[in-house]
Amino acid sequence: MTPFDVYQAYRLHLLDVQISPPLAAILALTQLIENSTAGTMFELVKDLNDGAQVLKTRSSNPISLNAGCELFITFVTLFPHDSVSFADLKTKLIRQGQQYVKEALTYRRKIAELAVSFIKDGSVILTHSYSRVVMQTLLLAHERKRISVFVTEARPRGLGIKTAEALTAAGIPSTVILDSAVAYVMEKVDFVLVGSEAVVESGGLINAVGSNQIAIIAKAANKPFYALAESYKFHRLFPLSQYDLPNQNARIFSFSRPKPAASPPRQPQTSPTRPEASDLAPVTITQEQISQNNPEVDYTRPDLISLVLSDVGSLTPEGVSQYLVGMFAD
Repeated sequence: MTPFDVYQAYRLHLLDVQISPPLAAILALTQLIENSTAGTMFELVKDLNDGAQVLKTRSSNPISLNAGCELFITFVTLFPHDSVSFADLKTKLIRQGQQYVKEALTYRRKIAELAVSFIKDGSVILTHSYSRVVMQTLLLAHERKRISVFVTEARPRGLGIKTAEALTAAGIPSTVILDSAVAYVMEKVDFVLVGSEAVVESGGLINAVGSNQIAIIAKAANKPFYALAESYKFHRLFPLSQYDLPNQNARIFSFSRPKPAASPPRQPQTSPTRPEASDLAPVTITQEQISQNNPEVDYTRPDLISLVLSDVGSLTPEGVSQYLVGMFAD
């Protein structure tokens, strides 16, 4: 029998465009329970933690899926053990996990309804990259009000293009701007609306790289900065800087060394000298190289965020901290 591959299951769930990484992780872990030979709760929790570690190790950006793993494993640990058999308990856990994901798919609509109440008729909105919940909010707002949207290009992945194309197809006036033009356009904007990879314990935001600098500019211009986040993206993580994020690797912002051009051997020199520009090989820098040398996400401090709009309500960053404490309380 082929061993169960939790990462492959996770990737298959992501093929559904409505399933975000935390929900895909929860569904993959429910399948892991189904395939687990554990006979005790201790063994099952160990299997789940091992599976979560596999997902974290094999994913290039594990932050969002970690939130889902953490939420589900905590749920399993606290679930009442009153079943007639352990097999029956496992069946209940699988059913509960699947039911949670089904319910969680309604959260974007709840957030959109809440967020639309913050949008006035004639609003000019700045958004960044691509977010399912932001898209649902803008589409709902368009049904009820007049809005215009500036969309950042959002390099290195360029997902802002996807957002702008979807908005234009829906009849929403939108313009793609360079990431470097955010400060230029900010005075035309009423507020900033972004999605989230995760909302952390401090009330800070982890999102597509560039979100932090947009928040800094919005703060300087006295423009509200709203983050939309499903509650399953609330994550018990407490970064103090960009370099505390778990997706850091040695390639990010690493310096490449110039390579000397092939040339005939020279006479030995008595002292080391710096190579002349003509001695260096010509270099071509590709977009792929730039992407590999840059982060996918960044961290935005809580003092730069006006509100976090979620399926559990509109929260200040301090309110997120309080909610997380209650969410994971024993």
